[in-house]
Amino acid sequence: MSSRTRARGVKTAASVHTIQIPRQYRRRGAQSVMVVVPEQPSLTREALGFLGRALWKRRRSLAPTGIAVLAFAGTALLHALVWWSGLLLAPLAAGPGLWLGIMQRRHPARGSAFAWRSALAVLATFAFVWAALAAGFGPLAGSLELVWLLTWIAAQTAWLIVRRTH
Repeated sequence: MSSRTRARGVKTAASVHTIQIPRQYRRRGAQSVMVVVPEQPSLTREALGFLGRALWKRRRSLAPTGIAVLAFAGTALLHALVWWSGLLLAPLAAGPGLWLGIMQRRHPARGSAFAWRSALAVLATFAFVWAALAAGFGPLAGSLELVWLLTWIAAQTAWLIVRRTH
């Protein structure tokens, strides 16, 4: 490339090639013309873009997955910073049972409605117990990662079933 067409002193991103058109007959002080030619994205970038667009398109149906990943990372952070936070999270495990009792008292349900309420209360209790234990002992301690995985699969499956039937 000759010195006349090479850009001097122009900083660009690594994936962008700039070519400056040589000086032409024009007014003094006028900006030079620049042509920016973007580089073709790599196969990895294309695959990540496809995956990102697919996840974004189905973001509502993947809500339990996002919550599970955030809970895993959050409990790991809590364990690393304040291990005793598990003691503060432990009483939350009684909440779903209380919710079920209050709901049954105010709005009695039978059959499938009661089964769904009970399953939701059990799943939420498992999640709160796991969060308390994971914050106290770490999310990878013992079989807590297996409990996290099974709870996540159950929540995602129930979410997809409920979203399809309603």
